[in-house]
Amino acid sequence: MTVPTELRVSKDRRTMTVTFPGHHHAFELPAELLRVLSPSAEVQGHSPEQRVTVPGKRNVAISKIEPTGNYAVRITFDDGHDTGIFTWNYLHELGHEKAERWQSYLDELAAKGLSRG
Repeated sequence: MTVPTELRVSKDRRTMTVTFPGHHHAFELPAELLRVLSPSAEVQGHSPEQRVTVPGKRNVAISKIEPTGNYAVRITFDDGHDTGIFTWNYLHELGHEKAERWQSYLDELAAKGLSRG
């Protein structure tokens, strides 16, 4: 498990920057991406078939970040969603796979006739 050396939320609350040791650059993760890919049961369901495509979060912002043990943070969003526990490993994955996961999300929205809002 790689523990980040820094977590920083932008002034407009729409981006969280995560820095991991040994990386040449930090990962900038948009609040919208974090919200729609939240690891919560509400979004992920209890199996891949139950996963929910969350529309309308273009303008979501991060309200609060709270440590959860030594392995994760709980992110509260301004739409009230606060049940996702983002482990260091999951944040690392999101940083590395941001482009692919974002495109997959956009493709899901299009396929289901949904909008980012």
